[in-house]
Amino acid sequence: MRALARVAWAWAWLLLLQLAGASHVVYENLLELEAATEAVPPSIIDPLLRTGYHFQPRKNWINDPNAPLYYKGWYHLFYQYNPKGAVWGNIVWGHSVSRDLINWVALKPAIEPSIASDKYGCWSGSATMMPDGTPAIMYTGVNRPDVNYQVQNVAYPRNVSDPLLRDWDKPGHNPIIVPRGGINATQFRDPTTAWRAGGRWRLLIGSATTGGNAAAHGVAYVYRSRDFRRWTRVPRPLHSAATGMWECPDFYPVEAAGRRHGLDTSATAVSGSGRRRVTKYVLKNSLDLRRYDYYTVGTYDRKAEKYVPDDPAGDERHLRYDYGNFYASKTFYDPAKKRRILWGWANESDTSADDVAKGWAGIQAIPRTVWLDPSGKQLMQWPIEEVEPLRGKSVSLKDRVIKPGEHVEVTGLQTAQADVEVSFEVPSLAGAEALDPELAGDAQRLCGAMGAAVEGGVGPFGLWVLASGDRRERTAVFFRVFRPARGKKQPVVLMCSDPTKSSLNPNLYQPTFAGFVDTDISDGKISLRSLIDRSVVESFGAGGKTCILSRVYPSLAVGKNARLYVFNGGKADVKVSRLTAWEMKKPLMNGA
Repeated sequence: MRALARVAWAWAWLLLLQLAGASHVVYENLLELEAATEAVPPSIIDPLLRTGYHFQPRKNWINDPNAPLYYKGWYHLFYQYNPKGAVWGNIVWGHSVSRDLINWVALKPAIEPSIASDKYGCWSGSATMMPDGTPAIMYTGVNRPDVNYQVQNVAYPRNVSDPLLRDWDKPGHNPIIVPRGGINATQFRDPTTAWRAGGRWRLLIGSATTGGNAAAHGVAYVYRSRDFRRWTRVPRPLHSAATGMWECPDFYPVEAAGRRHGLDTSATAVSGSGRRRVTKYVLKNSLDLRRYDYYTVGTYDRKAEKYVPDDPAGDERHLRYDYGNFYASKTFYDPAKKRRILWGWANESDTSADDVAKGWAGIQAIPRTVWLDPSGKQLMQWPIEEVEPLRGKSVSLKDRVIKPGEHVEVTGLQTAQADVEVSFEVPSLAGAEALDPELAGDAQRLCGAMGAAVEGGVGPFGLWVLASGDRRERTAVFFRVFRPARGKKQPVVLMCSDPTKSSLNPNLYQPTFAGFVDTDISDGKISLRSLIDRSVVESFGAGGKTCILSRVYPSLAVGKNARLYVFNGGKADVKVSRLTAWEMKKPLMNGA
């Protein structure tokens, strides 16, 4: 029955495409879906644990989001995809399209190995909009079978009048950038969206100065071009730090003063009205060595081609988009709503054997709107507004005091696939503990030592999600408050996602994830939002200051058996000022 339901959804989406005048584009795909649906191998993990509203193809492996863009009324997402199985390999660029970033239809792969400079791999890259509105894709190709020798290629739409951009051409002058001048050709990849200033295009490519070990400097090399065909490397990198290889760099402007609207990558510091506009830049890199994304906020000197973080220690402090399972992220400017949107990949937490058995691996996080916090010190993130129409039945709690050691179940709806927003109020912070100086700089270690089961002065308090009725299984998302550090006035707030009790399956990777929340909690108030989707919990603390995504695979808390609780593991009362939880409907998701 589930297979028939999936086909019905797909044909419903075909009707929408007919109304849009593009039904011929997906007709062949839908016929293939109808014929192949029953052939999907059964999973050794309950199929109810496949996510409902997070992006993923119908089957097989995905990783990095690539070249998201908006074109002629359609959102496009390309992604690293293995069409032959649920493990990494045989990588092509999968391609899906959407009107709203939530309902997706899969098209045929956009970029596959077909020329000498990508014969052995079509790896990650970005899209740039040309002055005439035509998109260009820059991507890394592997052109030697014995080593991962990496070069950069370009592709253009074969038919610019096709809003779904089904076919792409690779011009004969590829590759357009090769690793000359002492660059390690095995660590030279993932070109960014290009930006234009002073008649020249610029883009970044991630690399490392030496062999990629712990002492290596990650670098973002700048390349410039007047015609988008011949590119020359600037002698010095835009920026560099002793962090190991930089993958998937991203570089974009953000407007100061906490304004939520985004800026195009080529935006200047002068607004359309001619008034001076304060602009900062974000440089983000994915650390190959540590497998997380980090970023800094700073200034960009276009003449010197130099980026300087505002915080001199920013490269060591590692501000992160997400303190959980989130990697290889990519932003794009959405001209339809004048915002910058962030995509990020979340890998699995089960075994490769399980992935093969269930036939799929990897999801994309819910797209997030990103903007600069009014403080100017960090980014804010929030799920795109388009996710909210998926909300269905809801229940609420209001002004409910949770006593020390108490937990309260949120009843009246199914919570395996839900959206929960809760505002907490701690009447007194007097009982907050002192923070161990040895753990003060490492939120993840702190959460590991003081997880959800460890009683504190103020906290842990938060949510148990995907919990079983007997609570043997539960994923805790919570806050814990510590006294101000010496010489500081502001209490220290820790946000954790603790999945150590999330499943009875002993083969899962279940680390604690955590980040500090740069917020003033002196009034005792803090908020939390968690998007729960069967096998993923994506949480946003203090309005999007700290975000944590966890992959979890419960054994008991599946489907209708999943429960939701508010809990207080501290010694101080905690009041739920307001909690609202919604059941989430399933959108059309690539025919699945």
